[in-house]
Amino acid sequence: MKLLPFKELIAMSKEALDSAMAPIRARQVRSQAELEMAQLDAEILTVEREVQEMCTEKKIDFGKLIDKLDKAALLERRKAKYDEVLSQLFPESA
Repeated sequence: MKLLPFKELIAMSKEALDSAMAPIRARQVRSQAELEMAQLDAEILTVEREVQEMCTEKKIDFGKLIDKLDKAALLERRKAKYDEVLSQLFPESA
């Protein structure tokens, strides 16, 4: 990578600097969303495990079980929305 001379850098307009940084920002935003999706995956697996454990108990608390199932469904919908938003924001990599 060749660096621009300092005089040229400070002479560049803010818009030119912003446009030069756009690909980096886009990659950063995509990576952030993918990290959040991975966290959602971990949370989904945890909730699913908790549901399975609740079903093996001697006395099942159906209210809590339904709450956990609702939480799992919400997490799944949220993950689907992340996929949808990413495919719209970054159609070239979908």
